[in-house]
Amino acid sequence: MLSSARLYGRIRLKTTLPLRSPYPCEGYTHRHGSNFVPKQRFAMRTAYFKQLPGEEQCQISFHLVLDRYKIDKVFNFNRNLTEQIDSSLDRIRVNVEKEFQKKNKRKKAKKAPAGQATEDGGAEEPPVEGSAEPVPVVVSLGTAEERLTNMTIADMLAKLTTHPNVQLTVMDADFQIAYNSPEVHAVKLPTSILADFYVSPSRLELHFATPECSAYCWSRGRMPESGNAQQIAWEPVGSELSYLVQKVDVGLHLKFSCTPTDEAGRTGPLTEIISPQPVQAGPGLCPFEVRHLFTQQKLRDGQFRVVSYNILADLYTDSEYSRTVLFGYTAPYALEIDYRKQLFVKEILGYRADLICLQEVDTKVFSLDLVPIFSRKNLAGHYQAKGKVAEGLATFYDLNKFELLEKDGVILSEILERYPQLWDRIRDNQPLVERIANRSTALQLTLLRSKHDPRKHLLVANTHLYFAPDADHVRLLQMGYAMQYVCEQHERIRQQYELSEATDLALVFCGDFNSTPECGIYQLMTQQAVGPDVPDWVSNVDEAVKGVSLSQPFQMGSACGCPEYTNYTVGFKACIDYIFFMRGALNVNDVIPMPSEEELSLYQAIPSLVFPSDHIALVANFEWAK
Repeated sequence: MLSSARLYGRIRLKTTLPLRSPYPCEGYTHRHGSNFVPKQRFAMRTAYFKQLPGEEQCQISFHLVLDRYKIDKVFNFNRNLTEQIDSSLDRIRVNVEKEFQKKNKRKKAKKAPAGQATEDGGAEEPPVEGSAEPVPVVVSLGTAEERLTNMTIADMLAKLTTHPNVQLTVMDADFQIAYNSPEVHAVKLPTSILADFYVSPSRLELHFATPECSAYCWSRGRMPESGNAQQIAWEPVGSELSYLVQKVDVGLHLKFSCTPTDEAGRTGPLTEIISPQPVQAGPGLCPFEVRHLFTQQKLRDGQFRVVSYNILADLYTDSEYSRTVLFGYTAPYALEIDYRKQLFVKEILGYRADLICLQEVDTKVFSLDLVPIFSRKNLAGHYQAKGKVAEGLATFYDLNKFELLEKDGVILSEILERYPQLWDRIRDNQPLVERIANRSTALQLTLLRSKHDPRKHLLVANTHLYFAPDADHVRLLQMGYAMQYVCEQHERIRQQYELSEATDLALVFCGDFNSTPECGIYQLMTQQAVGPDVPDWVSNVDEAVKGVSLSQPFQMGSACGCPEYTNYTVGFKACIDYIFFMRGALNVNDVIPMPSEEELSLYQAIPSLVFPSDHIALVANFEWAK
């Protein structure tokens, strides 16, 4: 295999930044080492009333501009649904009056013409229209024909659905009511943004809007020496949820803007936020870019490329134990998901795959990074969560190569009793049953049809088995149940779609099996059976499995064979990931070479500055059998 040159750059350490309140602010101020506050730009003469389902609060926001009194302020209120609307309006009136009082106090503090002294010895300014006496603030709610009063906020909100012309009036300013308008509830940008890598918001929560319908804008600009972000001259550079950062962006800040929009076309206030740090240069040549030399072109019709990759969930790196013990050899910033996701997104895209099976995918990474970025490459996908755990499985496929027919997913512990021939053998082993039943291990299935040859169908399985060192028996049982389910679905699909030829329905099973080639899983998949005497069954004496044999009917092979390493950490190095495929229905044309141990150990182990995960992606090229 080609050996990559050691062209590695250095990345400056960045501090994780806290998410600040997503509410409006008067303007951006640059504070070294902290994030910029998201800024909402409310439509003038619109008052926003929001009440989320199940919540007892109504949020009220409006931007009051009264030039005559030099008032320019965004007001935000949270009121209980049971509160009388008159009390709420009175609260608004009191807050507006306070703003007038602040203005008058500032005016009195200013210098006035000579000879006119204030109580504190300062000078008094000439009278300003409307400021000599306290200004009476009047606040009301209603239509031209009816004033809304003597009702609760809940009753008032109900009226909004039948009275679209209700207005909030503050002084001489009339506000049209926008009830449950699309809104950016929270947004955050990554702490690390590298040139030549994709960037997406690390957090984007929308209310009454959808990401697909909303509009986005990325802009770049240079922070002035004053540190005042309001003085940045912004240049628009992108209009998607994600943006491929350019080399010319190094040293510049990025600004992300979102106009939330719902399926009916309603839009809400534009919200924008500036990156906490300027764009930095990337880490130099990464070993996966050398692997990309073998995947510079998409495969022709009749062939497809498969990637299986455990991308290391943030859930398992964002702890003191992970940072100091498990991955203590990894630079802290290189362990953060904001840094790593830039690398694995670029790595995966560079393989130009037609089928991608991922494990340890954070829910937010799937929705905010993988889906929007991969969709631009004509890749569609679906997600299977691992119970209540915030990570799971993701499978993507090329829309030019495949048509999606079905997608499915199960938690293996929920199908234990579905197969009596296996369940009856273990049900009385209480410690074992408790252990396997408490696992959130998932199995994801995807049924695809070839667009090149509609007779050809592909059933794709994806899983990540239990990891504990003393759990070979648990993993083997999990694989036994997984194959029972796969066989069941394979037979149903064959009958339902009338696939009479054996080569019409192929099977590919990808995943992190946490099992070396010497263990029973590899034997089950490649030799079709394991007996009751395999060492796996006694990996934990207290939970030992007795009298159990497993079998599966498919002639399967390992597309990438048994690489020396698919996982490479200080504490563990072995082959535990595989792409199993059905012989006779599929042929392996090529396997993309793995990184050398020299590359893997350059920073002692992985993850590292240039490897985003503790696993190595498996990449193989397939062709339909004739």
